[in-house]
Amino acid sequence: MQEEYIEKVGIDNQAGLNEANLPTYRDAETRRILRKVDYRLLPMLTLLYVLGFLDRGNIGNAKVAGMNKDLKLTSSQYNIALTVFFFPYALFEVPSNILLKLLRPSIWICIMMCSWGLVMTMQGLVKNYHHLVITRTLLGFTEAGFFPAATYLLTTWYCRFEVQTRIAIFYSAASLAGAFSGLLAFAIEKMHGTGGLEGWRWIFILEGIVTVLVGFSLPWTLPDSPDRASFLHPDEKAFIRRRLEQDAGTSQGQVKTGENFQWRYLRAALTEWKLYFAMIAYWGNSVCLYAFTYSAPSIILGLGYTAANSQLLTIPIYILGVISTLAFSRMADRKGARWPFIVTPFIIALCGLIGLISIPHPRYPGLTYAFLFTIPAGVYPPLIGILAWAGNNLAPSWKRAVGMALLISLGNFGGAIGSNIFIESQKPHYWLGYGFSLGIVAAAIMCTLVLKVVWSRMNKARDVIGEAEILEKYSEEELLDMGDKSPRYR
Repeated sequence: MQEEYIEKVGIDNQAGLNEANLPTYRDAETRRILRKVDYRLLPMLTLLYVLGFLDRGNIGNAKVAGMNKDLKLTSSQYNIALTVFFFPYALFEVPSNILLKLLRPSIWICIMMCSWGLVMTMQGLVKNYHHLVITRTLLGFTEAGFFPAATYLLTTWYCRFEVQTRIAIFYSAASLAGAFSGLLAFAIEKMHGTGGLEGWRWIFILEGIVTVLVGFSLPWTLPDSPDRASFLHPDEKAFIRRRLEQDAGTSQGQVKTGENFQWRYLRAALTEWKLYFAMIAYWGNSVCLYAFTYSAPSIILGLGYTAANSQLLTIPIYILGVISTLAFSRMADRKGARWPFIVTPFIIALCGLIGLISIPHPRYPGLTYAFLFTIPAGVYPPLIGILAWAGNNLAPSWKRAVGMALLISLGNFGGAIGSNIFIESQKPHYWLGYGFSLGIVAAAIMCTLVLKVVWSRMNKARDVIGEAEILEKYSEEELLDMGDKSPRYR
């Protein structure tokens, strides 16, 4: 019965596909199979991203808990310690995704997690500024490949107009991690003196140990691919493969079987100019996100709240970020559109940043705190749309793996900028921080609109090419090799 169903949903693979006739798969059987995948894949990715974001962002909580004072850090030294994370983090993302394609994802992510968890634990034992810089550099190196690996992994399980909601679920863990980070820091600080260590050291040590323990479990708990999924029946595996093939409009789907790495895939990704426009849109997220993550406790502390309350007051801000991310991503997948749900939240952030530049902060601390909510609510959701949009428009699979890693790699350089724009001497106004964030959000909106126009024109140009004309010029193998350059590709 199941095999009959799978055959029934098949379509003529020789027919070109566009967004108007992509299979929708709204029936009960599809929902049942996807729920089965969701329950095994998404909770694990969400947990991993929570741990990853906690480990890279908890230095802001440690600062408020007394790290700068104990290590005798100046403001510029603290900013350098934030910045050095991003250079290895960005540089090693493309090589990491190449390794991901050569190894099983669960094995490679296991190696990464155990490594960065160990570094995080050691960061709790640093004695001076130089030790802190070394551990932050190593943390960037060991964490580098996780986010592109997780994002790519989702694109091998879900169709194009399903993937954004799934990326949003695990990416919203960044907001969740921000909320947990404040709550955990508030609780862990109370361990001050335990084992002769300061409270801020325990923030690093305990969170690092948990990361290592979870990392060790991944070869058994993280599904690698539909073909290797032990929790799926053979007919369910075939069903998932078939719908991915139909979604791509090819006889073998976007994932070409037996496909080996070739340098031309790297060249194709590096010369894809649209990725660089997507990178600027990505900076609208990464510059603001990391600037806010590292500075939010200090910004709230500067409004007159106590250190403990500053940690706790970050929680509702990040929770709104979670809600906003999930809501916009769900709407994007339901509507089968990306750009409106990238631009709209960016506009929310734009309005909030204008307000934060305009407010006389010492007189209205409550109003400043209220406007801070617009930053996670406005800059978290667009990144999911950008990643899903870019991933949807890169093929074959090696180009997608390398291209997404390249986008995330270049996009994360925004973190190096964001970690240096909130200058301690400018508090509570932070002219540079709010002003730079405003400018990059405006640039992100403009680049998104350019991409929308360009991709729409490309689809229209391909729509007028008939199937007979395509088959006269190209063989099926050539069409697969062309990837997103194929006249069938939308």
